[in-house]
This record gives sequence, C-alpha cells and structure tokens, in this order.
Amino acid sequence: MFNLDRDLVFFDLEATGLNVIRDRIMQVGAIKYFADGREPEALEMLINPGILISEEAFNVHGIGPQDVANKPTFEQVSKQLFEFFAGADLGGYNCTRFDIPMLMEEFVRSGYDFEISNIRILDMQRIFYKMEPRTLKAALKYYCKKQLVDAHDAMADVRATIDVFEGQLKMYEGVDYTDKDDNVTPTPIVNDIQKLHDFTQDAQMLDVTNRLKMNEKGEIVFNFGKYTGQSVKQILQRDKPYYHWILNKEFSAQVKSIVKKIMHEK
Repeated sequence: MFNLDRDLVFFDLEATGLNVIRDRIMQVGAIKYFADGREPEALEMLINPGILISEEAFNVHGIGPQDVANKPTFEQVSKQLFEFFAGADLGGYNCTRFDIPMLMEEFVRSGYDFEISNIRILDMQRIFYKMEPRTLKAALKYYCKKQLVDAHDAMADVRATIDVFEGQLKMYEGVDYTDKDDNVTPTPIVNDIQKLHDFTQDAQMLDVTNRLKMNEKGEIVFNFGKYTGQSVKQILQRDKPYYHWILNKEFSAQVKSIVKKIMHEK
C-alpha cells in the first residue's frame, strides 16, 4: 500500500458553510492507515453544528437540520476525534485550505491544541491541479476510470480521494514536473510522504489560511492588509494596537498563536 513511517489519516468534512472561522462541521469521514501495517480504521459521524446551515452548503451536501438534530456536538466527540487524528500525517482533497483549518478551529473551541507544524500534509487537489487541473469527479474518472457516486458525502469523497491518490502514484511514476518557469522537478510523485508534502505545500506559507509567510530573507511577513510584505515582528513592536486587533478579529487560531509567539520572543 503506502510507504509510511507515521500513521496517515485521509479525511473529508462537510460543514454549514465555507468560512473556516464562523462555520461548523456537520460530518466527518476519515480512514486511518497505520505505519505498522495494521488494517486501516474508518471513522464516520454526523455532528450537530449548533448553528444554521447555509442554503449553499445544503445544496452541496444535502445534510439538513433533521439529519443532525439528535447527533452529538463537536465538543462531545472532540476527545474521540483528537485521539484519532493526533500525531498522524493528514491527507485529503483541498484539505490545506478548508478541512484542516476548519478542524483546527473546532479543536481550539473544544480546548484541544491540534498542532500541525510537525506533521506532513498530502493534498490530492494540489497534486491534481499541478499535474492535471480538474475536479475530484474528473480526477476519479481520469485516474481510476470510475464514476463518483454520492458526491459530497464525506465518506464517499474520502474513499474517492484515496482511489485518486493510488491512481496518481501509478500514473506519475517516473514522470518529471515542469513548472511555469520551466524549472524541472525529477519524478516528484513517489510513494514517499515527505517528498509529496514538499512538492505540494508552499514552503513560504506559515499558516493554512495563508495570512503569514516567510520572505527570501527568512523573515516572517504579513501576507494581507496594509502591512503586506512587511516584517511581523517589526510591525507588532511599533504598532501594538494592530497586534490586539489581530487577536480580536476573525483570524485563525494558528495565526493568533504565531503572532503571540513572535510578540514574546526576546
């Protein structure tokens, strides 16, 4: 199967909307592959979000209030989920921009520090968009010659994502990657979690919402707003109100944690 030196969890979330700060998780589908070779473990659950479900979200996943009315809240299942995910590398489709930050925010609200700085992330969408830009449905058809049934059901999507990943490993074996500047990466799609993480993730970005990044000098700089491109440390030292503004606005828990660490550096 996969060449693992650490457990790997493929997962997908369905939520009340697309705002990773304000919206809430309604469904979790996950399959955990173990580094010791044990049989994979599946986890699937519906969650009562405690807030209204947007019409746009309902039109995508079809999960309504009646489906989650008697289900547990995220806080009630947070311990089970944290133990399932903790310490494992993560894989998913568009998980870098949506599923991971959404999960991190839910854990923070439940009192868990879901730290991802030392884990590796495999985003099948990023592999797909770099090699063959399309959608999950098209990816499954392209790589696996399969039709996606029950699209936007969390467990159906995560199983399709795993199929796509296996198809990508087979199709791109020995294939080089050439970027827009004609730089060639020899055979980047290999059965190696670290190499796939390095290929698909933007090393300059420091948080999953892309608010902070590392510049060419190795400095952490803002990637938004009036201080875009400027040193976070220097700005926060001379503009303390801006620091407090970040802590009190709808920035991710990860961004707030990073700026707090920077402010306490000597």
